[in-house]
Amino acid sequence: MGDATLHIHVTNDPMYMENGYTVYLRRGGPCWIVDPGLPPQAEQIVECIRQRNLAPAVIVLTHAHPDHIGGIDEIRDEIGLVPVYLAREEWAALTDPMENLSGLMGQGLVTRVRDPLDLPAGGQIELDGSHWDILDTSGHSPGGRTLYCAERKIAFVGDALFAGSVGRVDFPNSNGSKLMRNIREHLMTLPDDTRVLSGHGPETTIGRERRTNPFVLQGL
Repeated sequence: MGDATLHIHVTNDPMYMENGYTVYLRRGGPCWIVDPGLPPQAEQIVECIRQRNLAPAVIVLTHAHPDHIGGIDEIRDEIGLVPVYLAREEWAALTDPMENLSGLMGQGLVTRVRDPLDLPAGGQIELDGSHWDILDTSGHSPGGRTLYCAERKIAFVGDALFAGSVGRVDFPNSNGSKLMRNIREHLMTLPDDTRVLSGHGPETTIGRERRTNPFVLQGL
């Protein structure tokens, strides 16, 4: 699969503008669903999957804040009980609105996921022959993860790093010093031309953020 193009279909919700991703290498092949958020993302993701005849392999969550998990149940209702991967540190957030912060916002959002699978830092996950390292980028949330493919030079970083910014650390269970340490040790050590796909906002690169991101420059 080294010569196949990695396709990334992006959806957003109108409230938080969270980026939900459908990732695949070929029509008719397996796909990942990354951080399916609030409506209308689930409907749009399912439409993308059906139009391209994709076979959903896993739902991968960079973390479990409500804008990143809001579409899980609707997607699984439509396409079946696709396995859900999330760092063990955040499993409770799938079923506890106070853990995922929606309880603080008056939403009370939970999912019906009772059997999540771990994303251990230092491990790997596979998509259609491509191999992705699981990097610890916690700090914005207790178990934040980045999915990095060296061959494809791409990283799905969740809300750890943005174009020109970094994730908020004023939430319960956030840890600012830990986030900056993980950005410095696990993201800023990646090649400059690594594409960075964040949970919100436009795509960027590691090199651009290394040179221009004020939070990164201050933390290095």
